Order: sequence, then C-alpha cells, then structure tokens
Amino acid sequence: MSLTKLFHPSSVAVVGASRKKGQVGREVLTNLLESFEGDVFPVNPKADRLEGLKCYNSIREVPAGVDLAVIAVPAAIVPKILRECSDSGIKDVIVVSGGFKEIGEEGAKLEGEIAEISRKEEINLIGPNAIGVISTGSNLNASFAQEMALPGNISFMSQSGAFCTAVLDWANEVGMGFNHFVSLGNKAVLDEIDLIEEWNQDDNTDVILGYLEGIERGSRFIEVAREVTKDTPIVVVKSGKTEEGASAAASHTGTITGSEDAYDAAFSQSGVIRAENIEELFDFGSILAHQNPPKNKKVGILTNAGGPGVMAADALEGYGLELAELEEETLSKLEGVLSSLASRENPIDLTGKADEEDYREALGYMIEDDNVGAVLAMSAPAAIFSYPELTEILAEAREKTDKPIVGTLMGGQLEPEAQENLKNAGVPNYFDPARAVRSLSALVKYGEIQARKRAKPTSFSVARESVAEKIESARGSERKTLGLESMKILEDYGIPTTPARLARSAEEAEDIAGQLDSSVVLKVDSPGIIHKSDAGGVRVGVSQGEVGKEFREMKERLNRNRPEANIKGIRVQETVEGEEVIIGLKRDPQFGPLIMFGLGGVYVEVLEDVSFRVTPISAPEARNMIESINGYPILKGVRGNPGVDIESLIDIILRVSKLADDHPDIHELDLNPVIAGPEGARVADVRIGLSARG
Repeated sequence: MSLTKLFHPSSVAVVGASRKKGQVGREVLTNLLESFEGDVFPVNPKADRLEGLKCYNSIREVPAGVDLAVIAVPAAIVPKILRECSDSGIKDVIVVSGGFKEIGEEGAKLEGEIAEISRKEEINLIGPNAIGVISTGSNLNASFAQEMALPGNISFMSQSGAFCTAVLDWANEVGMGFNHFVSLGNKAVLDEIDLIEEWNQDDNTDVILGYLEGIERGSRFIEVAREVTKDTPIVVVKSGKTEEGASAAASHTGTITGSEDAYDAAFSQSGVIRAENIEELFDFGSILAHQNPPKNKKVGILTNAGGPGVMAADALEGYGLELAELEEETLSKLEGVLSSLASRENPIDLTGKADEEDYREALGYMIEDDNVGAVLAMSAPAAIFSYPELTEILAEAREKTDKPIVGTLMGGQLEPEAQENLKNAGVPNYFDPARAVRSLSALVKYGEIQARKRAKPTSFSVARESVAEKIESARGSERKTLGLESMKILEDYGIPTTPARLARSAEEAEDIAGQLDSSVVLKVDSPGIIHKSDAGGVRVGVSQGEVGKEFREMKERLNRNRPEANIKGIRVQETVEGEEVIIGLKRDPQFGPLIMFGLGGVYVEVLEDVSFRVTPISAPEARNMIESINGYPILKGVRGNPGVDIESLIDIILRVSKLADDHPDIHELDLNPVIAGPEGARVADVRIGLSARG
C-alpha cells in the first residue's frame, strides 16, 4: 500500500491533543500548526477548543476526509482508537504513545493487538513508542520533536527516538536538511523495509540514512535493498547484538559466527553501506547526496600546506584509494603556477605563497587530468587569500565538472559566507584530512555497488528427497548431530568427498587401510567430540604398517581425555595433499543461512581469516568470498606453489548454499577441512547439526 498520505496528507487529526502544554499530544498539535498548511483537527473529549481550533470528542466526529491520525493516548485505549480510525476511513496512523513491548510482556500483548488490527484493516502504522514523522516537502511536522527539519534530499529513519531529537538539533545547527525524517519506534507494522521501498519512489530523496537496532525480515531486506541501491544509496548504522547471535554453538562455524557477521554480509550483498558511527553516517550521507561517484579510485590532492597533504596521502591506502599519477601535460601546466619551493608531484603543494588565482588555476588543471577521479582541495589559513574567496573557487570548479571535490579547509569555524558557498555547491568540508578521504571512499564504494554484476544463484540437479529422508531418519533416532553419514548427504548434492570407512577395531582399521594406495588419516567418530585434534582424535599421514598401533593409542588417549564421550569408532581415510580450507554454515535468526569460508584446519578459530555471505548466493558472490580473505594469495599460489582450483571451491560453496536453502532442518554445518589442490577440492571431514523441532 502506498505511503503517500503518511508523508503528504491534506489533513491531520491529533487524538489525545492535551490541554496542558508540554504534554506529548499538545506538542504534536503545536508543531503541526507552526508548519502544516492543511487542516488540523484536535481530538479531546475534555476540551472545547485548543490553539484556537474546535476540539472533537472522538475521531468519529471529525469531518470526513482525514488522511493522517496521530495517536497520543494511554496505551490501553490505543486499540479502541485504532478501530475508530479504521471506521472513519483513516489508513495512515502514527502512534506516539509509549507503554508497549518496551515495558514487558503486557505491553507486548497490547502491541500485538494493534499490529493485528492494522494488518486486518490495512492501516499503515508508524510506531508505537515513536517521536513521529517530519516531511519537509509538505511542511509536515507530525512529531513532538522541538524543532522542524530543514529541507533537503536525504531521508532518515531511526529506531531510537532520543537519537532523532539529537540529530535534528545538530542538523539544524550545521545546516543539514532532510526530505523525510521518521522515528520508527517499535516497528509493530511499518519498518525500515517499507520506508526504503517508499523513498526509492520519491524523486526528492537522493540518499537514505538509517539508525537501526535490528532487522526482523532479513531476507526481504536484502531483496529490497539490492534493488533500491542500484539507484539510491543506503547508509546504515547498526547497533546492538541479538542474544541468539551472541551465543556461540559447539562447532567451528558457531564459535566464529555472530549476528554482526550476518548483518555485515547482508549489507554487503544488498549494496548497503555500513557506517561504523554517527559521524560516518552523516559524512557519507552528505557526500552521497551532492556528488556522483568518481570514474576511478585515484585522488588528486591540492594544498597550500605540505603536512596536511602528506596526512591525506597516507590516509588513501587505508581506505582503498590511490594517489593519482598526474599526466605530463598537467605537470607542465602547473609549472607556470608553482613557486620554486612547491612540490611537483601529487600531492601538489602550492605553499603559503600561493594566491587566489594560483589556487584556481592549479585546481582547474588537476580537474582536467584524466588520471584524476576525485580532488581533495586542502588549505591551511593563509594571509594571501581568505576562505570565502577559496570556497568561491571550489564552487566555481564544481559547476564545471562532474568529478567529486571534497574540501579540507583547516582552522576554526568557517565564516557564514564560506559555509554558504560550500553548501550551495554541494562540497563537503572536513577539518581532518583522513575524514575527507574516508568520505570519498564511501563515494567510490557506491560507484562499485552500482557497477556490480548481479547474477542469479546457480541451479543444480541434486538428490533432494534422498537428503530429506536421511535427515528424517536421524530425527527418528533423536539425533541432533550427523557424523560420517553426512558424507552421503554431501554426495547427494554433488559435493566431492574423501571416502571414509568406520573401523571399530585395530584389525578392521588395518584391513581398510590395506585397500588404499596411500598413507591414511585416522579420525575419531563421536557426536560429543567436536574439536577432534584437541581431544587427540586425529592422526594424519599414518603409514600402512602403523595403522593398528596408532588406532590402539588413539583409543587409549580418548578414553583418558574424553571418558564420557560416545565413541562410535575411528574413521580411516586416504591422505589427500593440498591446502586446508573451511566452508561452514549457521542459521541466523534474522537472515537465515549464513555461509562462511576461510582457511581451515586446527587454527581456524585462532586465525579467524574468514568471510560470510547470506544464502542464496551467486557464483560472483562465492568468488568474492574466496578473494576477500587475507589468505587468498596462498590459495592463488605463492613461491612456486601452483595454487588451488578456485572454481572447484566456488562450486562447493554454491552447492552448500543450495543444501542450506533446501533443508531448513540443517542448523549448522562444518566442512573442515576441505582439501583443495590444483586438480580440485574434496571434503575430508563434515559435521551437520540439526535444529530443534519447531
């Protein structure tokens, strides 16, 4: 359903408009009357008139045609008021009342009731426990915030009401404007996904910013954001960690994976830029709202002070940017501007002797250079020209180019004229050079997001029913962990494995080993022993003649170290040479199956050189998973090592993704190690954990 009337109503009713100033309902009414040009109807059965307006006893008595209702009554009667709104044909509602799930179980029941009413009656509801909604395009301040927002092309949402009021106060001081400004409250009905979809259709919203504490509809968020970020940047600060995500499961994957990994993966896959703090959120939002992504990562730095220029150059690498190598033609032109003391290489240091015209010419030459994707224009206070003059130069340059220009005009507070010049030109300014570079990196990142190839997940022919039967059989025997039989599950999905047979005696182990052409690996098979090496339950490279001896010694060690464990036997496998990697899976409560890839073996928890993606994933995403770990050069091949077959690893990751999506009963999965070599990759060990019933 469209949210047009939520942000652009022609009339608003305030239910619970108090007679007492300072009360929430009265503040909403006052704010509306100060800005809104449509009709406003206060509803309060205990008052005749408020702010010069007639008061109505109930929403039912208000003249027909009310587009938006703001409810500010005690929580217990909100359901009644909501039903009256529905009876009156009002489909857009903001509940600023508190006293819902934020106070406990009783409040949660009440919130569930208003959510049910809203969905049944098709009501667009913001809240409860919300500050309200501001829309500068319609001069709407349907909130109890103390200030109206300035107009702008950024739309902002927040789960924290207190943060909303703080942001408004700060934004008005620095001159940042908003198109829409929404306090989400408890998100009983409308959430961040609904707003992102709506704002993507809004011509006046160029950037979406959000402060979120959690996302409930994780898969839908990825789906929607992936489409929206093709045209509209989304930047989010995510705080808080779920209890489910924080509790590590008893597996390699579970030990490493937390809820924040799922959020990082979801944001990355959907094109959402994650800001680490509030400063980043608004720095990124500001530059994305006014400048286009550069054509490359190469930055030209122009300064009149050497030290700050060096600081900026140092910051580039840390944020994935590069110092542009200026063309010979550019350097030749600069010769006519630079003093004998000035630097002839990027960063271009004009020195403190440069005047206004020198800066203008040098900036123009740098912008014309095809190697330069973006320009960082820096200055320390100089006697020769003022910041109002310099900001005019930057504004003029912005009119002549589509290349990003970012300012670092160091010193105290800029004069109002200088601030206005930068604001009108859309040139952000930062005192700290590193902060300027960081903001440029967000612009570059969004350019990469827009250019990203968006492939569909690969389709495979698999034995789905066979796996379902194996899982159901395990359920029937009340097992929650699958061991050796998991190899058959992998094979049903076309995942290559290293065959293993279970030996229950030393003689049986020797017999199995005798049928193989190589040395063998011995591994304990026990549902209760997750980390086999720690318990002394792994031996690698055991020769044929040592199998029986190693078998008996392993049994003795396990009996000493883990006497309580149910040991089913010891697996015997042929030795396979190659690099060890891990491919894991854990279900996140919000986003579903989360796949992990990294260097494997016994040190996986120590190194934590891993990457994550939410399923389903495509081949390019699987490749990116592999390439993004620090150990990727090892897999690619170093010092004469031919490297491993990357395509085979991609194939396994994609098949695990499908396995996870096809079988919700699989809660966790560890393929560790996967042995990868030049000729392919094979799974040497697997553990599958099943979810609890229901």
